[in-house]
Amino acid sequence: MFNADIFGATRDLEAEIKESEIVFISDLYVDDYLGGAEITSENFIKKIESEGIKFVKIKSKDVNLKLIEAGVNSHWIFFNYSGMDLNLIPALVANTKYSIVEYDYKFCKYRSTEKHYENEQSQCDCHENIQGKIISAFMYGSENLMWMSEGQRNFYFERFPFLEDKNNYILSSAFSEATLNKLSGNRSKKKRKNRALIIGSNSWIKGIKDSIDYCKNKNIDYDIIQNVSHDEVIEKMSEYEHFVFMPKGKDTCPRILIEAKVSGMNLHVNSNCQHVTEKWWGNPEEVENYLRTHPQETFYSTIRNSIDKIETISGYTTTKDCISQQYPFKQAIQSMLGFCDQVVIVDGGSTDGTWEALVELSKSDDRIIIDQKKRDWSHPRFAVFDGLQKAYARSLCTGDWCWQIDSDEVVHEKDYDKIKNLIKRIPKSVHLIALPVIEYWGSSEKVRIDVNPWKWRLSRNHKHITHGIPKQFRREDENNCLYAYPGTDGCDYIDTNTYEIIPCMNFYSKDIHEEKLKALSGDVESLERYENWFNNAVENLPGVHHYSWMNLERKIKTYKNYWSRHWQSLYNIKQQDTIDNNMFFDKKWSDVSEDDIKKLAKQLKEKMGGWIFHKKIDFEKTTPHAFIERDEPEIMNDIK
Repeated sequence: MFNADIFGATRDLEAEIKESEIVFISDLYVDDYLGGAEITSENFIKKIESEGIKFVKIKSKDVNLKLIEAGVNSHWIFFNYSGMDLNLIPALVANTKYSIVEYDYKFCKYRSTEKHYENEQSQCDCHENIQGKIISAFMYGSENLMWMSEGQRNFYFERFPFLEDKNNYILSSAFSEATLNKLSGNRSKKKRKNRALIIGSNSWIKGIKDSIDYCKNKNIDYDIIQNVSHDEVIEKMSEYEHFVFMPKGKDTCPRILIEAKVSGMNLHVNSNCQHVTEKWWGNPEEVENYLRTHPQETFYSTIRNSIDKIETISGYTTTKDCISQQYPFKQAIQSMLGFCDQVVIVDGGSTDGTWEALVELSKSDDRIIIDQKKRDWSHPRFAVFDGLQKAYARSLCTGDWCWQIDSDEVVHEKDYDKIKNLIKRIPKSVHLIALPVIEYWGSSEKVRIDVNPWKWRLSRNHKHITHGIPKQFRREDENNCLYAYPGTDGCDYIDTNTYEIIPCMNFYSKDIHEEKLKALSGDVESLERYENWFNNAVENLPGVHHYSWMNLERKIKTYKNYWSRHWQSLYNIKQQDTIDNNMFFDKKWSDVSEDDIKKLAKQLKEKMGGWIFHKKIDFEKTTPHAFIERDEPEIMNDIK
């Protein structure tokens, strides 16, 4: 029940894990049992120790949810784990970064398809049942799969072809320098008994009877040794001419056979010894040289690369006549260059010089990737193209993560490092994150609270994630053209195949939302609490500064000239230019003058803190606003 060391002192495993870069998991270690897998595991552990990496060794039976939570920032390495509760595998896959060293065939409930047949007199079908599905899912969730032999790996691939997509490495059994020196020394002893050595075992799969029968059929005299130390076994290998090993099931990389090979013995084996067809299995000297360099070095470099890996970020945005729209698109792009390894911009066919500006901008930095995807913007359903443009831009991203930004949004320079640090801490189960949006109203002195203070922003670059209209809002018109039912802007994060909404992690809670509603109703204390909360969120989380409503005169003009048509197109509605349908003025849009727009923009800036134009403006109902202590991004000084 208790985690204790050999002196009986209780271990604080959670604390040990939090302080460790690597967490080893195994059923047993060499202090518990001196088996081949345990010796190989110990040599891998010793390699990690020699490199000065802090680690902790945990028994598989002791793994629980608290330990998993403690180890979200560590790299886990699983050796044998039959003692672990397999119900923990979903939590491990979702929350930890890990590698697996596979010694046998854990997808089979007997860990051997031959033993499965021996016990049940039927071919193993575990790969099609829950055991195989759980183990294969665990393997697929790993960063690296390390095998004992090519034959073992290929046998897995036959049953689980999707594992070929993973990082796969062949290690073989691992040996210490001291052991290899002893084995090498055995080869110098020329005087040997013309007899065969058989290592006794009570395990069915080791095939002792088959080894004895082989010796009898070949008229080879033999001796069986059992219950002796590992050092004694090595010593015996210097005394005998032959070594016979006939396992009854696939043995992935039998350590005892390698020891006999390096000792210079004549080997008598069957096809179940899976590694004997590999290139490194040459003469004893070649095998020794391979073992001195390959297993531990491959193991270490694989784990080191995983630990040191810096995940890449692709930023992406879309443009269309941004110059005439007065969007800070250049600043948006330049801000992404502050933290992105790649910035993708897809233009929709600009005619105002925006595309030419992008071409020039792309010459200044190799990270900038531009493409032009022209659409028929006169199409009745042109508003649907907004999501399609974002989806196309995203498809060109090659980074591990994707950061989406609109051409009127800018990332603050203080957030560049925050974004890089954030991706290191996000649980594997999280594919999409919402982050703060500072929505200016008329000036940097006013930040809106009548709209969501967040937006879907950072996501893993998974193939199943795209932009578009969610399943429940998808409709088709009489011409079978897609449009949206109100409730989406047509650019949601959705599953490529099912159109279901991608689940999102959000810093915005129900309690904060209720506080915001109270603030909007005029509660001064709630406004102060909300403002403090939002300032804290902006200080601790990366986000964007949104300039859509900074220039209110410009924004009103876009409603007059564009946005009313956009929403009609997206939602398949027809709206006449009437006084009732104009939420800004008590007149038709066609009768609105430049002076009308300037006057209203001035009033909105001075008297309001925001307004959602689903209903007409009412200056008697002033919308509260927040003040954000952070200054605007420095990059915006260029256009002021």
